[in-house]
Amino acid sequence: MKDWNYKRLLLTGAIACLAPMPVLADNIKGEEVAVLTDAPEVPPPITRKHATKVIVNLETKEVKLRLADGVDYTFWTFGGKVPGKFIRIREGDQVEFHLHNHPSSKLPHNIDLHAVTGQGGGAEGSFTAPGHSSTFSFKALNPGLYVYHCATAPVGMHIANGMYGLILVEPKEGLPKVDREFYVLQSEFYTKGKYGAPGLQPFSMTKAVEEKADYVVFNGSVGSLVGDNAMKAKTGEKVRLFVGNGGPNLVSSFHVIGEIFDKVYVEGGKLVNENVQTTLIPAGGSAIVEFKLDTTGTFILVDHSIFRAFNKGAIGMLKVEGKEDHEVYSGKTKDGIYLPEGGVIQEIGAEAPKQIPAKTLEERLSGGKRIYESSCFACHQSNGQGLPGAFPPLAKSDFLKNKDKAISAVIHGLEGPIKVNGKEYNSVMPAQILSDEDAANVLTYIYSMWGNSKKVVTPADVKAVRAAGKK
Repeated sequence: MKDWNYKRLLLTGAIACLAPMPVLADNIKGEEVAVLTDAPEVPPPITRKHATKVIVNLETKEVKLRLADGVDYTFWTFGGKVPGKFIRIREGDQVEFHLHNHPSSKLPHNIDLHAVTGQGGGAEGSFTAPGHSSTFSFKALNPGLYVYHCATAPVGMHIANGMYGLILVEPKEGLPKVDREFYVLQSEFYTKGKYGAPGLQPFSMTKAVEEKADYVVFNGSVGSLVGDNAMKAKTGEKVRLFVGNGGPNLVSSFHVIGEIFDKVYVEGGKLVNENVQTTLIPAGGSAIVEFKLDTTGTFILVDHSIFRAFNKGAIGMLKVEGKEDHEVYSGKTKDGIYLPEGGVIQEIGAEAPKQIPAKTLEERLSGGKRIYESSCFACHQSNGQGLPGAFPPLAKSDFLKNKDKAISAVIHGLEGPIKVNGKEYNSVMPAQILSDEDAANVLTYIYSMWGNSKKVVTPADVKAVRAAGKK
């Protein structure tokens, strides 16, 4: 019976392909092939003043890609990456949609576009077996920013494995002109191993059903929008972010640290709110946010359900260069000492999760990088330069010459004045609740970076300093 149902679906699809395409309305002029882009890039604005026939070609493919450093995952994709391609059309366009399922796929896929008025949003007409193609058409009736996703059973599993993207239906009059546009899509992943567990991680249906996400990320992986991958702009420019939430479960509290959204197109529709700090984006929903860049800096994109940002990966960067405006933001103008009563050493975290000991230097560095990016970079910065007058640099740091002293600072904390590279600092280094393995990994990573000595710290080194106690 199962084989007959499958053959019947294939036969139905074959008959549909032979059926004549709908006759185009009289107001449709010409024909074009849609430009599709990978995140964070966006196709150029539509300048034509008329509706046209738009041909969209999109391929589903199952591929193994990076989820985090040292962590791989078999993603199910639209276009070979997560999120899927950004599609840009115009209100009134007649869209001829071709969905191709790569022969290497193990499963059938389809597509439900929230921009489509019709059964299944296109899913009913696009069920496609591996090595086959399906074609359907729709008219873009409603302007807005819409999510699309796979809707093949089990629907949640197809979405959880990466099958989602955004389609923009520009209004007939177009969107207001801005200087830069970017594509950002949040989603979560559920893996058999915990966050950061190395190797090829399989999908966990149990965690997905219980909505216990191991990863919450922008654009498909941890670090996809940080460092060299950060979005870039200049002061004085207006930026528009097309932001989606593929889910499959969690609502996003989207926020850009250090910026205020001048305009938010609420839930990707026509309603505009102004001067917004954080906007909610439901699973399967979107928002368009716009803001002018008034001064320089690195502006951090987060899900303000904040542990998702700093502990599960929902973090990105917009690096803004140009002329600083000290009236808009001065930076620190004075640094004093504040010593209230009571102890100042704090403990961060709880009992560290069990971890497989690193067997090679590469594994130790990989583990250390993950810890640094989740716990250390906010103070010491991604380039190890620290913050002048507040947090000392780790780059070419003379404080690191004494390995036991460096280990003690991590596991016991540090307070009081110190001198690093000839400059005085008097901030607090909270004690990090890390296992001997984790402490060794993060210190080895720090020693390996930014012109430092390449020393290797072992769990035995950490254990010895821990046993000796704070000095």
